[in-house]
Amino acid sequence: MTRDEHLMTIAMEECNEIAVRISKAKRFGMDQIQQDADDKPEENPDRLTNRERIIREYYDLRAVLGMIGIDAWDMSDTARSCEFQKVLKVEQYLIRSDACGTLTEPT
Repeated sequence: MTRDEHLMTIAMEECNEIAVRISKAKRFGMDQIQQDADDKPEENPDRLTNRERIIREYYDLRAVLGMIGIDAWDMSDTARSCEFQKVLKVEQYLIRSDACGTLTEPT
């Protein structure tokens, strides 16, 4: 396996770690500090919240993408436009979900 292939595999793993952290936040809340912070403090020595852990995993992904040669820090007009278009698309789907009755307000 080449260096780039290894880095791509690591990037995939980082994506999965982000997904796991988001899943934990969905289940237990963004501000929850996972119980293993008490049971196994070595796994979360800084007692980070799920929100903070998502952010750290995201930074890890950006670092690895940079090693592959993908500028994850790109702030160009093109990058901003792509991000804006994605936000609009997601908002449209949220409106559709609301109309279908599958979007609920937090309690």
